[in-house]
Amino acid sequence: QVQLAESGGGSVQAGGSLRLSCAYSGSFINRRCMGWFRQAPGKEREGVAAIDFRSTTTYADSVKGRFTISKDAAKNTLYLQMNSLNPEDTAMYYCAAKVASKCDLVDWPYRGQGTQVTVSS
Repeated sequence: QVQLAESGGGSVQAGGSLRLSCAYSGSFINRRCMGWFRQAPGKEREGVAAIDFRSTTTYADSVKGRFTISKDAAKNTLYLQMNSLNPEDTAMYYCAAKVASKCDLVDWPYRGQGTQVTVSS
Protein backbone atom coordinates (compact mmCIF):
# COMPACT_ATOMS: atom_id res chain seq x y z
CA GLN A 1 0.00 0.00 0.00
CA VAL A 2 1.20 3.51 -0.84
CA GLN A 3 0.08 6.82 0.64
CA LEU A 4 0.68 10.09 -1.17
CA ALA A 5 -0.24 13.63 -0.08
CA GLU A 6 0.44 16.69 -2.21
CA SER A 7 0.84 20.30 -1.13
CA GLY A 8 2.10 23.55 -2.59
CA GLY A 9 -0.39 24.33 -5.31
CA GLY A 10 -1.85 27.77 -5.78
CA SER A 11 -2.33 30.67 -8.14
CA VAL A 12 0.51 32.44 -9.88
CA GLN A 13 0.96 34.81 -12.79
CA ALA A 14 2.52 33.72 -16.04
CA GLY A 15 6.28 33.55 -15.74
CA GLY A 16 6.11 32.72 -12.06
CA SER A 17 7.19 29.66 -10.12
CA LEU A 18 5.70 27.13 -7.72
CA ARG A 19 7.09 24.13 -5.90
CA LEU A 20 4.85 21.17 -5.26
CA SER A 21 5.64 18.69 -2.50
CA CYS A 22 4.41 15.16 -1.95
CA ALA A 23 4.79 13.33 1.33
CA TYR A 24 4.87 9.60 0.64
CA SER A 25 4.90 6.38 2.59
CA GLY A 26 4.33 2.70 1.98
CA SER A 27 6.01 -0.58 1.27
CA PHE A 28 9.23 -0.42 -0.72
CA ILE A 29 8.42 3.18 -1.45
CA ASN A 30 11.99 4.26 -2.09
CA ARG A 31 12.34 1.54 -4.71
CA ARG A 32 9.33 2.69 -6.70
CA CYS A 33 9.04 4.84 -9.75
CA MET A 34 7.47 8.13 -8.65
CA GLY A 35 6.18 11.06 -10.60
CA TRP A 36 3.66 13.75 -11.29
CA PHE A 37 0.82 13.91 -13.74
CA ARG A 38 -1.73 16.62 -14.38
CA GLN A 39 -5.24 16.89 -15.65
CA ALA A 40 -7.09 19.97 -16.79
CA PRO A 41 -10.86 20.08 -17.36
CA GLY A 42 -11.73 18.64 -20.75
CA LYS A 43 -8.17 17.52 -21.43
CA GLU A 44 -6.38 14.20 -21.39
CA ARG A 45 -4.32 13.24 -18.39
CA GLU A 46 -0.69 14.14 -19.02
CA GLY A 47 2.34 12.60 -17.38
CA VAL A 48 4.66 15.46 -16.43
CA ALA A 49 7.76 14.00 -14.81
CA ALA A 50 9.06 10.77 -13.33
CA ILE A 51 12.02 9.74 -11.18
CA ASP A 52 13.26 6.25 -10.45
CA PHE A 53 15.05 4.87 -7.42
CA ARG A 54 18.41 5.83 -8.95
CA SER A 55 17.08 9.40 -9.38
CA THR A 56 17.04 9.10 -13.14
CA THR A 57 14.45 11.57 -14.43
CA THR A 58 12.07 11.75 -17.38
CA TYR A 59 10.04 14.76 -18.50
CA ALA A 60 7.22 15.50 -20.89
CA ASP A 61 8.34 17.65 -23.80
CA SER A 62 5.86 20.32 -22.71
CA VAL A 63 7.71 20.94 -19.43
CA LYS A 64 11.30 20.04 -20.29
CA GLY A 65 13.67 22.79 -19.23
CA ARG A 66 11.03 24.43 -16.99
CA PHE A 67 10.10 21.74 -14.44
CA THR A 68 12.43 19.75 -12.20
CA ILE A 69 11.46 16.61 -10.30
CA SER A 70 13.47 15.57 -7.26
CA LYS A 71 13.09 13.61 -4.07
CA ASP A 72 14.49 13.58 -0.58
CA ALA A 73 14.44 9.95 0.52
CA ALA A 74 15.42 10.88 4.08
CA LYS A 75 12.28 13.02 4.34
CA ASN A 76 10.11 10.73 2.18
CA THR A 77 9.19 13.73 0.08
CA LEU A 78 8.89 14.19 -3.67
CA TYR A 79 9.11 17.64 -5.24
CA LEU A 80 8.19 19.31 -8.49
CA GLN A 81 9.81 22.69 -9.05
CA MET A 82 7.89 24.55 -11.74
CA ASN A 83 9.41 27.64 -13.34
CA SER A 84 8.34 29.87 -16.22
CA LEU A 85 4.75 28.83 -15.74
CA ASN A 86 2.20 29.66 -18.42
CA PRO A 87 -1.61 29.40 -18.53
CA GLU A 88 -1.36 26.04 -20.35
CA ASP A 89 0.14 24.61 -17.15
CA THR A 90 -3.13 25.20 -15.29
CA ALA A 91 -4.37 21.83 -14.03
CA MET A 92 -4.82 19.59 -11.05
CA TYR A 93 -1.44 18.05 -10.30
CA TYR A 94 -1.18 14.59 -8.82
CA CYS A 95 1.71 12.87 -7.13
CA ALA A 96 1.91 9.26 -8.27
CA ALA A 97 3.81 6.03 -7.82
CA LYS A 98 4.14 2.63 -9.43
CA VAL A 99 6.20 -0.50 -9.57
CA ALA A 100 7.42 -0.90 -13.12
CA SER A 101 10.42 -2.09 -15.07
CA LYS A 102 10.33 1.19 -16.99
CA CYS A 103 9.90 4.43 -15.09
CA ASP A 104 7.94 6.37 -17.70
CA LEU A 105 5.12 8.90 -17.67
CA VAL A 106 2.09 6.65 -18.07
CA ASP A 107 -0.06 4.26 -16.06
CA TRP A 108 0.07 5.37 -12.45
CA PRO A 109 -1.87 2.99 -10.18
CA TYR A 110 -1.22 5.01 -7.01
CA ARG A 111 -1.95 8.71 -6.73
CA GLY A 112 -2.69 11.39 -4.18
CA GLN A 113 -5.73 13.66 -3.96
CA GLY A 114 -4.18 16.32 -6.14
CA THR A 115 -3.31 19.98 -5.75
CA GLN A 116 -4.59 22.74 -8.02
CA VAL A 117 -2.23 24.95 -9.98
CA THR A 118 -3.70 27.99 -11.69
CA VAL A 119 -1.60 30.26 -13.91
CA SER A 120 -3.08 33.55 -15.05
CA SER A 121 -1.91 35.57 -18.02
